[in-house]
Amino acid sequence: MAELRPDRSRDAAFAWIAAAATLATIFVAHLAPARGPVHSAGIVSPADDPGCREWTDSCRICTRGADGVHCSTPGFACQREALHCTSR
Repeated sequence: MAELRPDRSRDAAFAWIAAAATLATIFVAHLAPARGPVHSAGIVSPADDPGCREWTDSCRICTRGADGVHCSTPGFACQREALHCTSR
């Protein structure tokens, strides 16, 4: 009876192609410019405003205390909004 062997060269080629595709994706992600909101020089974030003691983005609440800034953990299905100061 003939012995059946898996084609290991095809599996090795697939593994090399998958590894190369993964590395290429990581490389492109590090080189591509990040896209995000453009901040105007006149607009100050509540996090940068020393007069703002508490602010939120509707997902987490951050407070400024004597020992630094502390933020809560965002919720499960959070929809972020623009930061706004809630307490001065």
